Amino acid sequence: MEILEKLNSLSDKVKQQSSLIQTEEATKSAFVMPFINQILGYDVFDPFEVIPEFVCDVGTKKGEKIDYAILKNKEIQILIECKKIGEPLNVNHASQLFRYFHVTSARISILTNGQVYKFFTDLDAPNKMDEKPFLELDLLDIDHNVAPELLKLTKSSFDVESIVNAAGELKYVSQIKKVISSQFQNPEDDFVKLIASRVYDGIITQKVRELFLTLTKKSLTQWLNDQVNERLKSAISANAQLNSSAETSSEASDEKQNVLKEESGVETTPEEIEGYHIVKSIIRTTVPPERVTYRDTKSYFGILIDNNNRKPICRLHLNRSQMYIGLFDQNKIETRHPIASLDEIYLFTEKLTQTAAGYVEG
Repeated sequence: MEILEKLNSLSDKVKQQSSLIQTEEATKSAFVMPFINQILGYDVFDPFEVIPEFVCDVGTKKGEKIDYAILKNKEIQILIECKKIGEPLNVNHASQLFRYFHVTSARISILTNGQVYKFFTDLDAPNKMDEKPFLELDLLDIDHNVAPELLKLTKSSFDVESIVNAAGELKYVSQIKKVISSQFQNPEDDFVKLIASRVYDGIITQKVRELFLTLTKKSLTQWLNDQVNERLKSAISANAQLNSSAETSSEASDEKQNVLKEESGVETTPEEIEGYHIVKSIIRTTVPPERVTYRDTKSYFGILIDNNNRKPICRLHLNRSQMYIGLFDQNKIETRHPIASLDEIYLFTEKLTQTAAGYVEG
């Protein structure tokens, strides 16, 4: 998409020059005017399209100026207020935007410091600028989902009704993403209690909440890593097929190694047996308990269906300082997840049950 190329080009400029910019005027010249011209497509030197230092008296406020007013069909459509690069943006910086938005025909306003652009409209009350933006763009961290919405603001594709109609969804999606992000970084107590209540049957005491705060952080990180891994596997599906073939060969090799193991005297530890019983209790409603078996090797403790290495439920890696549980995807590719204790196996109840159900259905 051409607009993404232009955004990336402007992003490079911000990275290279932002340290040299010391004033608001320099910010406007170096970054904001190129944004208006190159990204939005308006001629910054044509007063029929862009009016700098736009003046509109509001009540007792006389002679106040807004940095830029953008016109379309001779009507003001967008108001832009600028701050110096690096200066944080908040609603207190938008006082003039609030006043001007009310007395002009503009439906869109932008608050920017040359790097971050916050877009506002009047979703909450007609002709009154919202306090929260419906769209945000950070040129140093470009979200590709923003590009199609920016297109609606460009001179060639300007469609204010389409923008406003989509703004409600964009606003709440943006806020939800922020909430999710904050939970990943620092889960709130209510969120932790919700998670704990879904997987823990006992009374949720303060000690349990503290435990699940740690487990929730770890699980969120691992879940995100799993999603990244899944995307990578999809992107390189050809390699995934090769890996699947290699895994099949590896399983055949494991069969031989397990036979040798039985003769080599590998010792099965009490922890491994306990882990086996935990997994067995988790999947017993899906698979008859008598079908759940285990095989011990020097490198891992495997839990299987029908004593068949082609039907692995999981692998426990317990004979090391950092313990792991290895879970399998549909291609029988193992992904290891660190655990601090055997009790954390319960955190993977859903995945273990899904894996077992796959063999039963097959």
